[in-house]
Amino acid sequence: MLSGMRTFRRIAWGALLAGVLAFLIVPFMIPISTAGVLTEREAAGEGATFATVGDLDVHYEFVEHVGVDPDPPLFVLLHGFGASTYSWREVLGELSRFGDVVAYDRPAFGFTERPLAFEGDSPYGVDAQLELIRGVVDEFSTPGQKVVLVGHSAGGTLAAEFAYRYPSDVHSLVLVAPAILTTGGAPEWLNFLYDIPQIDRLGPLLVGGIATSGTELLERSWHDVSLLTPEIREAYQVPLTIVNWEQAFWEFTTAPRGFQVTKNPGKLAVPTAIISGDDDRVVATADSESLAMMIPGASLAVIEASGHLPQEETPEEFTRVFEAAWENLR
Repeated sequence: MLSGMRTFRRIAWGALLAGVLAFLIVPFMIPISTAGVLTEREAAGEGATFATVGDLDVHYEFVEHVGVDPDPPLFVLLHGFGASTYSWREVLGELSRFGDVVAYDRPAFGFTERPLAFEGDSPYGVDAQLELIRGVVDEFSTPGQKVVLVGHSAGGTLAAEFAYRYPSDVHSLVLVAPAILTTGGAPEWLNFLYDIPQIDRLGPLLVGGIATSGTELLERSWHDVSLLTPEIREAYQVPLTIVNWEQAFWEFTTAPRGFQVTKNPGKLAVPTAIISGDDDRVVATADSESLAMMIPGASLAVIEASGHLPQEETPEEFTRVFEAAWENLR
């Protein structure tokens, strides 16, 4: 009996040791490759516009004001998770009736440069992304021009965070299905896992599945999936042709968040309008309704028969609602 117990323990410890060694060694034996073959500019194609903002080559789209307002604002459009300037394509021109409009790709998405080597703070972290907003504003605004941040989903969280920290630098906010009460992502207490070299090594492989999960998220973002054409699906996939997109996305995943506005949105001190679809299954419509009650003086408009991307799915109604919101904000 005793001999059998000792044998069992030796086998158990041997198996445990083998498992530990495998965890320590095997990840470094797995080759890390990329599905991408193009640079950001190659993927963006001819005619795409870029600006150097800080240390980044930033892809943007700018439309000059075509309306009659003698003092037009600058609307800065911030896209959501997995999106790009493409998600604003249906309304860019229409919004220029109310002011100058600039949309840009956030790092790790779209066609903006995706640095893999950097010193100091990660360009994918919240603080760096807030500084990028400031840089875009400096690049495209005129002296004294009113600045309105228009953020969709995770871009809405960034827009609100900027206004939360720097209220004197923002005239107002338009938050479209903002992911403030529901931020997504792993709990902060799990962040220590990212510091484990073996996890960091396998990270790009782990996030490679976004090519599939991203399609599922896109479908869930539409109220009427029949409107999600093959052309739209293909356009959302183009950034995944960029070399090392997986590594860049892992850098984004592991970058520090540190949002303050999500903990106390009631302290937002700038005029705010919130727009949501009535069938938002990504950021629940109820969350937008609750957020509107938390932010002092915030207005709320809910678009019927629309999902998480009302600016794409119902652009005419979105523009009408946006115009009404801007009239109240100005």
